[in-house]
Amino acid sequence: MSPAQHAEVADRPWFETYGRDEPSSWPTKPEQVATARELVRLCQCQICSLLLKDAVTLPCGRSLCRRCLPPTHERANISYPAGPERLLGVQCPFPDCGKDHAVGDCGGDVILNKALHHLEDNLVKWRKKKAHSSTTTVIAVDEQEDGSADELGEKRAELVHRRLPGGRLTTTWALMEQGQLRYDAEVAYDTESSSTNDEYADFEVTSLHATQEEARSEMDCHVCFALFWEPLTTACGHTFCRSCLQRTLDHSQYCPICRRQLAINPLLNQVVCPSNSRLSAFINIFWKDELKTRGEMYRSEQLGQHGDFDIPLFVCTLAFPRMPTFLHIFEPRYRLMIRRALEGDKTFGMVLPRRARDSSEPYFHELGTLLRITNAHFYPDGRSLIETIGISRFRVTRHGMTDGYAVGNIERIDDISLEEEEASEAQEISPASSERGSTGSPTSIDRKSRISDTPRAPDLDGMSTAALMEFALAFVARMRAQSVPWLTARMTSIYGECPGDPGLFPWWLASILPVRDIEKYRLLGTSSVRDRLKICCSWIVEWETSAW
Repeated sequence: MSPAQHAEVADRPWFETYGRDEPSSWPTKPEQVATARELVRLCQCQICSLLLKDAVTLPCGRSLCRRCLPPTHERANISYPAGPERLLGVQCPFPDCGKDHAVGDCGGDVILNKALHHLEDNLVKWRKKKAHSSTTTVIAVDEQEDGSADELGEKRAELVHRRLPGGRLTTTWALMEQGQLRYDAEVAYDTESSSTNDEYADFEVTSLHATQEEARSEMDCHVCFALFWEPLTTACGHTFCRSCLQRTLDHSQYCPICRRQLAINPLLNQVVCPSNSRLSAFINIFWKDELKTRGEMYRSEQLGQHGDFDIPLFVCTLAFPRMPTFLHIFEPRYRLMIRRALEGDKTFGMVLPRRARDSSEPYFHELGTLLRITNAHFYPDGRSLIETIGISRFRVTRHGMTDGYAVGNIERIDDISLEEEEASEAQEISPASSERGSTGSPTSIDRKSRISDTPRAPDLDGMSTAALMEFALAFVARMRAQSVPWLTARMTSIYGECPGDPGLFPWWLASILPVRDIEKYRLLGTSSVRDRLKICCSWIVEWETSAW
């Protein structure tokens, strides 16, 4: 092949060249084989080696047929969240994961199933059109466990080879459908013995082009309406860009498509919540150029969002996610800050002031809460009353001053994944500690006052998450019965009634319980619901044993 021909081939989409390489000795080169084989492997279940059917994507980002899911088992020492879909689990069948996945997290992958359906339909349709073609391909399958395409030439005599009708893609697909091509097996094509022609290769390429066109509309995120970037599939089976899902969870704990509740806002980084690997590979094969452009666009957006000092910081008080904060704005510097926030995305950061030991230290704590303005009332003299709601937590990584008020760069603080939340509880709770928690739990002891009949402190680490929640709710009920001043109708009208959701309760209790701010500040640095409940329960123990 001449240099000009090489340049022409290099400019074509990959699937326009795989059937047209020049004749060579057996076997063909790996780079000539990889396209057809890797495309078929992309559609194979890693467990049964057949075409993925009713594909399920696990929390670890890997996909398999629903029928290939391992048997379910009851999950031990899991009390939060204790929904029916989380009480049963499956052991991940992929050796490099091996985690215990909740059945509720193993949902059918809507987008992947649609993409596979388009590809299968087009291959079947075009294969029928060329059913009477004389084109055949001699294909060899390496059945060795550790075989690779480079080694096929040395093992030619040991390989199982056969002549099948069709081109490379068609014959490789047929072997997969017949169950004769393991997921990890490699193949080679005998170009000298095969009876191929460019016309049949054109038909295969046409089927791939049809798949590319038909499936493209399925690959747009329903939040940003652009090609998926780092696709993340939720437990309900819907897929979004990682950054889009994170922004969505800032406002709501529900799936933007089906409105199913997403139990915990995960950290959403690649280690804790891997991307959908099969869908990522599918996009990279069929829309590689567009994906490159999409990546450049994403990086440009991130650069604009995380420029120097792009978030204003209000150094005033403690605020918590999902809780309201009311502010009286009267200082000129903060009037300007709030006006700019209202003209923009209506967000700013709230941080707790602190006494700096010297001028090099910040005069506020590094952890804070991102607030969004929900209502504002302005007075004729320039003052204003604003109502905000907590969105998420952050850590200030760098700060400065703009027009008299603090600004900074921040990094978001999120909870660990729901899987890790459950694993943490299961690890902390043993049968012995659970028994101690149930027999010595303060919820079983009648307290008539804070002074007399005081129970011994419970073993908070040994209590289940559900038991911690019951302990805290019992405390609120006792305080309500005593008509304590911090639990009045006025307070509940502001912060709401006592929530039964363990994910929301710590923020609610911290908003109304009169404990020291530095104690409440500890909640902002936590990464799990269980840790926050233990902090709240430690407040309760001290409240009932000593005066704050």
